Amino acid sequence: MAHVTITRRDYRAAVIGTGFMGRVHARAIAVAGGSVAGLMGSSPERARAAAADLRAEAVFDDLEAAIDAADVVHVCVPNHLHAPIALAAIAAGKHVVCEKPLATDAPTALAMTLAAEKAGVVATVPFVYRFHPMVREARARVASGQIGRLTLAHGSYLQDWLLRPGDDNWRVDADKGGALRAFGDIGSHWCDLLEFVTGDRITAVNAQLATANRRRSGRDVSTEDIVTLQFATAAGMVGSTVISQVSAGRKNRLLLEISGTESTLAFDQERPETLWIGGRDQNAIVMRDPDRLSPDAARLARVPAGHAQGYQDCFDAFVADTRAATDGDAPDGLPTFADGLRAANLAEAVFASARTRDWAEVPR
Repeated sequence: MAHVTITRRDYRAAVIGTGFMGRVHARAIAVAGGSVAGLMGSSPERARAAAADLRAEAVFDDLEAAIDAADVVHVCVPNHLHAPIALAAIAAGKHVVCEKPLATDAPTALAMTLAAEKAGVVATVPFVYRFHPMVREARARVASGQIGRLTLAHGSYLQDWLLRPGDDNWRVDADKGGALRAFGDIGSHWCDLLEFVTGDRITAVNAQLATANRRRSGRDVSTEDIVTLQFATAAGMVGSTVISQVSAGRKNRLLLEISGTESTLAFDQERPETLWIGGRDQNAIVMRDPDRLSPDAARLARVPAGHAQGYQDCFDAFVADTRAATDGDAPDGLPTFADGLRAANLAEAVFASARTRDWAEVPR
């Protein structure tokens, strides 16, 4: 089917959801030269209260009207609502940006992916850590063979925002967030980054889940706070990662370290301006300097060296590349619904492994 294209002067977005992520999306839309043509929240009152901050041109109570007002629909609501909103937008011929996890189960994620492909619309998922320039630098060094044959990958994604029993959020509830909370929310980011940087895919997993706080705000909790994960890849790497939302002092610490037969590289999302390179004879710290980076990394380095870039910059770049895709371009590394489906398949394998206390194969 022919690709749906909109003109460069149009990126009229409907943002569905007024929470933290809705605000991040709205800022990125503005930076990309787009506009928030419509806003819809969990209630009309919440949407109207957020409209000025999100620079929304209109507030809608009706989903169909919000979709009709836009060229692109940004879905920033709780996970169990992703599929109906995204599918409605796709059916209307609109491009879609949908928060992750794409869906609360793999069959639904597959249905969404197939629907977007059949409609010929651009459908992206914000695995935005791909857009750190030093992640692109790591990817370029792996692809060029500088690291050698890859043998080991390990790391972690640690947060503390759910440390205490009184800490609560809709993500804690399996019926809203999905059966896997910590893995679906942040473990998916770690696995996506590993596969993006290495170009290699996880083929089998051995997972253990733990719930540190079995009651929150007076109710029982079934979703996990912690995941420990061993894995093997198609090209023969082995590795492990630790995922936690209850690690005191760790705010958003995503660490990825990859070793090869020639050297090792490590990226720490809380120190995104550098890439650590380990060698047998000496180590090095590579700074984010657009004049000295690989072309794809330099493209994303929006300010000179020494002027720090961070999370919002990644989101801005992601939305800018999404806009380029709606114009008919094909930016390298843009995460699509296929990547969201991949994360859903990984999550199902992790859940199956934890349930059986054995290795589980990851569907291709």
